[in-house]
Amino acid sequence: MRLFSLVLLLFSVPGFVLPLRAEEASSRTGASFDRSVRVADNREPAIPRPEQDKAVAAKLAAMEQKFGKKPNIVWLVVDDMGFGDPGCYGGGLLAGASTPNIDRLAREGLKLTSCYAQQTCTPTRSAILTGRLPMRTGLTRPILAGDKVTQNPWEDEVSLAKLLSDAGYTTLITGKWHVGESEGMRPHDVGFDEFYGYYPAQKEISQRVDGRRYPGLVLNSERLAAFEAIGPGDHLIEGHKGGETKEISQIKSIEDMGNADQVLTEHTLQRIAQLAKQNKPFFLEHCFMKVHCDNFPNSDHVGESEAKYPYKDAVHEVDRLVGQIVDALDKAGVLENTLVFFTSDNGPQMDGWPDAGYTPFRGAKGTTFEGGVRVPGIAYWKGMITAGRESDELFDLMDLFGVAMNLAGVSSDKLPADRYYDFVDQTSFLLSDDGHSKREAVYFWWGTTLMACRMHEYKVHVKVVLPQAPHMHIDLATVQDVGLSPWFFNLYLDPKEEMTVGHRLDPWLASVTAKLKAHGATFKKYPPKSIGL
Repeated sequence: MRLFSLVLLLFSVPGFVLPLRAEEASSRTGASFDRSVRVADNREPAIPRPEQDKAVAAKLAAMEQKFGKKPNIVWLVVDDMGFGDPGCYGGGLLAGASTPNIDRLAREGLKLTSCYAQQTCTPTRSAILTGRLPMRTGLTRPILAGDKVTQNPWEDEVSLAKLLSDAGYTTLITGKWHVGESEGMRPHDVGFDEFYGYYPAQKEISQRVDGRRYPGLVLNSERLAAFEAIGPGDHLIEGHKGGETKEISQIKSIEDMGNADQVLTEHTLQRIAQLAKQNKPFFLEHCFMKVHCDNFPNSDHVGESEAKYPYKDAVHEVDRLVGQIVDALDKAGVLENTLVFFTSDNGPQMDGWPDAGYTPFRGAKGTTFEGGVRVPGIAYWKGMITAGRESDELFDLMDLFGVAMNLAGVSSDKLPADRYYDFVDQTSFLLSDDGHSKREAVYFWWGTTLMACRMHEYKVHVKVVLPQAPHMHIDLATVQDVGLSPWFFNLYLDPKEEMTVGHRLDPWLASVTAKLKAHGATFKKYPPKSIGL
């Protein structure tokens, strides 16, 4: 496999040795570039923050005593939004789509500027619900029309939804799923109590009805019939754990697709009002269909963005719906006992330009350059997170798994010991008034290939995805080796990853590459599984 070839390659590089554990290195030198400590063989090492953890634990205990139950958890996940799309990240009105509601969350919460996703949809969505990298679970890319997986990747995974449901939470997901639609792989099969949404992405649904963009499919009845035989679902689905799965309505036009997010949000608003009356907490993952191409306008809000273009209208609509969801939490009286986290599942899909987002970084969706993996990340909790915080310390969206476990009081003993977990519990980072990240490194994969690692302000690449034409980061791109030496960037000097510092300007190349090697070594002890993708 490519992974193990890369691991062997890294081990053969002269001068590179596996790093000592942080406490061992510190005992010899008094300090260590790698500050992380491994507390269990199958867990990602983390930077110890004992005082920060203790203070936040007391803060949470006081909140639980005040409200008489654990806090609610709400994730707002946008599809393919670029880092630079929201106003608080440099876009907004400047980029033709004002985002006042998202900007307000950032002003009144914590804005993360080094928040990372996987480089495409399914890997991120699976990682945040399993706490494990897609290479470990086999969910390395979307399951597309015609794919036949060799096994159900969920059958031996313990999802966050199941853990929280077992801990007394009502768990529900609204909107896009995109992590399997066969029986046994649906949200309500893998731990969610409720699902109300669509299995695939927008484009996989709307291409059946958009005759102008896809005439070769829509206007050819024979090919359309063939596609329907293997294609992903195009119905709004309502499913309940252990109960009935119903098709509510079908997308029959681009107008239906354009209105889908409003329909989904109305369901979320209704459920918030109902769940707030329960004597138990809830976990809600609201996944927008937008802004994944192809974007069509909401029929009641055509041209509402400043730019008037479909993508910009989609950004503006997502912002409006974010405001409605937060307002619903407030009206239901649960806002002060709810952690809200806003993010995107990867960078912008530039292959769909101009129906695509904006990132100030190199690359886009499908690459492991910053443009593909660095995403907006905003943590908001009224009264619990100090307003106006901003941090550039590392946060991986997988860390949401650990945060949710902590908030729900789920012990790590509930996790199987026979597999590796990549999340870091970042609860105290998000909730402490002056919180610091406990994550020392973020690792980047493309399918089954280990590509890069960020540690501190440094990023090392051993392989790269390079477009062969403007904007073509998926459809006309190649995976390439970097050559004689890893590409080593200082992101504080060069956030666009245009000029390496390598051996010329910085002494830390060996340290970051050693971290990458140590990560690769975990796959030798805990082998990944393949599901045939």
